Amino acid sequence: MLPDDVTGEELDAEARGGLRSLPKDLAGRVARHLVMAGRLAEDDPELSYRHARAARRLASRVGIVREAAGIAAYHAGEWAEALAELRAARRLGAGDDSYLPVMVDCERGLGRPERALDLVKSPEAERLDAMGRIELRIVESGVRRDLGQYDAAVVALQIPELRDRRLRPWSARLFYAYADALVEAGRAEEAIEWFARAAAADRDGDTDAAERYAELDGLLIFDTEEEEAEVETVETEAEPAAPTDIEFKPATPEESAVPDENAPQAPVVFLEPEQPQAERPEEESAGEPRGDEPSERDRSDDE
Repeated sequence: MLPDDVTGEELDAEARGGLRSLPKDLAGRVARHLVMAGRLAEDDPELSYRHARAARRLASRVGIVREAAGIAAYHAGEWAEALAELRAARRLGAGDDSYLPVMVDCERGLGRPERALDLVKSPEAERLDAMGRIELRIVESGVRRDLGQYDAAVVALQIPELRDRRLRPWSARLFYAYADALVEAGRAEEAIEWFARAAAADRDGDTDAAERYAELDGLLIFDTEEEEAEVETVETEAEPAAPTDIEFKPATPEESAVPDENAPQAPVVFLEPEQPQAERPEEESAGEPRGDEPSERDRSDDE
């Protein structure tokens, strides 16, 4: 279950320090499970959670282990388990306020929006850093939408960082969440601009902002990466576009029009197959004089 190349030394110094209360051999095993939980969190959240639970069984009284188990449970969609583990981590002194947005999202996942909003208004929310505050606003906006409070969901994201002219680590997620809230509030025209901003800020392609922008603005979107293309490539004489992962092309009226079922259909005409022409005699081929006509040289001599 544990690869031989995982030693546990891959953990950061703070995490290794949290395991010092364990015997050396046990700490090593726990550390290896935590390393695997971190490695698999994005690609295989279920397996990541199993590694985190294995670490928890070995060291349930260690705060850093309960914190890791809570985060792994969250990525696996195990909302109740995630809440329980993160609360336990806080009691053991390992969990901090940075995981408050995760806990709010777990309450939302459990269908308890009122409890989620209570956490949003808690004193712990005031102690979050800039990234934590923005994540909390994004989750709060989602909770408001769950309650049918679409205008409030938009207002929740109208924070100074939304108008920041410099790209920040949170810019793409914030712009995308705001655009999504605008759509739910029936303000699609405004959402187009913000999906465009999110697409420009999302340099790693973590969101589908470009696709959402194209859908709302009536564009056809083409992937210019050959290895990822799933549509037929059409060669053109145009100059290649600037390097980018996505190229937008406006839909033509013919592509956008909905066919009219009652419109008269053009008649189908069947053409007779073209009959092959008889081959000309070899002596009559282009560029060769016929046998019964004098050549140009003979006419010249006669003159």
